Amino acid sequence: MQLGFVSAIVPDQSFDEVFGLAAEIGYDCVEVCCWPAGKAERRYAGVTHIDVSAITDELVNHIRSLVDSTGVNISGLGYYPNALSPKTDEAATAVSHIRAVISAAAQLGVTRMNTFIGRDWTRSVDDNWPRFLETWKPLIRHAEDLGIRVGIENCPMLFSADEWPGGKNLATSPEIWTRMFSDIPSECFGLNYDPSHMIWQHMDYLQPMIDFRDKLFHIHAKDVRIDRTRLNRHGIMAHPSAWHTPKLPGMGDVHWGRFFSVLTDCGYRGPVCVEVEDRAYEGSLEDRRASLVQSHTYLRNFLPAR
Repeated sequence: MQLGFVSAIVPDQSFDEVFGLAAEIGYDCVEVCCWPAGKAERRYAGVTHIDVSAITDELVNHIRSLVDSTGVNISGLGYYPNALSPKTDEAATAVSHIRAVISAAAQLGVTRMNTFIGRDWTRSVDDNWPRFLETWKPLIRHAEDLGIRVGIENCPMLFSADEWPGGKNLATSPEIWTRMFSDIPSECFGLNYDPSHMIWQHMDYLQPMIDFRDKLFHIHAKDVRIDRTRLNRHGIMAHPSAWHTPKLPGMGDVHWGRFFSVLTDCGYRGPVCVEVEDRAYEGSLEDRRASLVQSHTYLRNFLPAR
């Protein structure tokens, strides 16, 4: 396996600076954020370390040269919008850009693109399903044509009032993944698996890796701490942000020894990228760098440097 991090945590750093930082700390790879250039509407969104609308042969050569000189690889290109948004313009932009990021991955010689399915959060899973198929069948065909594996993160995107009650990503549970992969059967359609999202949904985070071992394309290493006092006060029906907090690996409720024990048994040998969403480390670039150093130090217990 290769240890990396998601570039969203250092939004103000250039592509070159991100890879220099990764090499300095000792990471093997980086998941590179590729949002459309512009202002973000939520935390960790809108980060553009590669502008896929401006891909040129010169840029491709520069990126490949930097990868060679630093020894840090690109684990995948990341873009996490709502492609099934009820807002027509938002959905159209998301679908078009997902397609563009898939194409850019092929141009760069990267084999993975990571994203969300999306969801109209005001409707049920069943009511979203026809639009899911209409939207995603062509996108996966495009990925197949280019040999790119699309990893869907299992984040419900259900944290605050604007995402209530259904959340903004369909791919939240093994039941839904089974249906997804049955209706769109493809070797290029899989998971970008994050155990923390199973923790706060009060679900087993180990068994899904066994059941979907052939669909594990990419892994996010993020932890989460459930505050039982706040949960007991607010209740499970409250917005999840009221009672849970994303944390660095080793500082929450994920048992990382068990996680990697199962992951290795499943035969997974791909990238594992730290996704920092811990507010305790957002105050400055120094704090963000510290979060990456600490996560690297901790996870090297399970992923020794090559």
